[in-house]
Amino acid sequence: MTHSTVRAEPARHEFWTPGVYFLIAFTLIAVGIAIYRFLFGLAATTNLDQEHPWGIWIALDVATGVALAAGGFTTAAALTHIFHRHRYEVLVRPALLTAMLGYTFVALGLTVDLGRYYNMHHPLLPSMWQGNSVLFEVGMCVVVYLNVLYIEFLPVVCERFIGAVNLPGFLAALNRPVDRLLRFLDRTLSKVMFLFIIAGVVLSCMHQSSLGGLLLIAPYKVHPLWYTPVLPFLFLLSAIAVGYPMVIFESLLASKSFGRKPEMSVLTPLSRLVVLTLGIYLIAKAADLLIRDAYVHVLEGSLESWMFLVEICLGGLLPMGMLLSERVRHSPNLLLAASTLVVVGVAINRINVFLVAYQPPFAQKAYFPSLMEIFFTVGMVAALMLVYRAAVTIFPILPRERAVRAGRA
Repeated sequence: MTHSTVRAEPARHEFWTPGVYFLIAFTLIAVGIAIYRFLFGLAATTNLDQEHPWGIWIALDVATGVALAAGGFTTAAALTHIFHRHRYEVLVRPALLTAMLGYTFVALGLTVDLGRYYNMHHPLLPSMWQGNSVLFEVGMCVVVYLNVLYIEFLPVVCERFIGAVNLPGFLAALNRPVDRLLRFLDRTLSKVMFLFIIAGVVLSCMHQSSLGGLLLIAPYKVHPLWYTPVLPFLFLLSAIAVGYPMVIFESLLASKSFGRKPEMSVLTPLSRLVVLTLGIYLIAKAADLLIRDAYVHVLEGSLESWMFLVEICLGGLLPMGMLLSERVRHSPNLLLAASTLVVVGVAINRINVFLVAYQPPFAQKAYFPSLMEIFFTVGMVAALMLVYRAAVTIFPILPRERAVRAGRA
């Protein structure tokens, strides 16, 4: 899948910048908070309790992270390799890297969030499988999908190091065996990669919808604006809707960060597809409210109603209106703003479902994240951005600028 007619190359840009040091500082803060959590437990680190077992580490680090990571890559892969729209191949490798790193950091964040993190291996033991558990299905899909992503990234590693393996010192004796291994992997994966493409799309769709199914067992604890039997379907549609905006968001940010010209020759036509996917999601959302008569809660003036309006208007209707404009689709800054709104809208949706809508009937106090929870989340995002920057300077991820300009002609 990573073999493309568009040549890619490592980014030619200085790695050590003031922004990188800024990211490192927040990453170290997150590492310190993680160590503190493992030493003193969740109670000393978070504001979680028996009534609120899930906080922003689930709503943002896991639920939102999974939607943004897999949504962009899956839709990009489906567009290029299933629907054969090869003009968008320049976007696949960056989306693959984003997904791979996103799922890696989801797993790391989940490790910190789990009370009994030392039991994380249990779902992998057949003796402990539970086919009736939605969470089991989510866990297994994420584990398998993460491995699929790393396998799909292997051709990029092969392309970078075949003929360029230069291990130092006594390891130099391994240069030729490692090069042979890379060439073998490259030949083999080129023949079977289509199987991993199919597996990646299927697995992503499975656990995207299952994340919504986690709250179906709590009909009396979730606000009617969000509780619906089709919540898994809406989660899947929202992940698809945010897929192309996430690809656009990542591409334009990378262009700004590395001083590259934005790839508007592919981003502008891709933005037209956002209108379709986002429109389908908004129609499904509206139809669900009408069928369940839940629309009566939209203007009731409660916190839930206000958050629902922010989610729909800021993350749905406003970017939809912007993307209907030809001027917005051809402007890098305006297109970035519209894509950012969709990304933020999906993040707000996950926060609404897992935190705002979820209200235990016998809770003694409301949940609000502690400073450690907030700074850990910010640090995880900073670490992801830091590793992404390192990866694109080492591996051929971004397309050659000549190829991008040729695509515009």
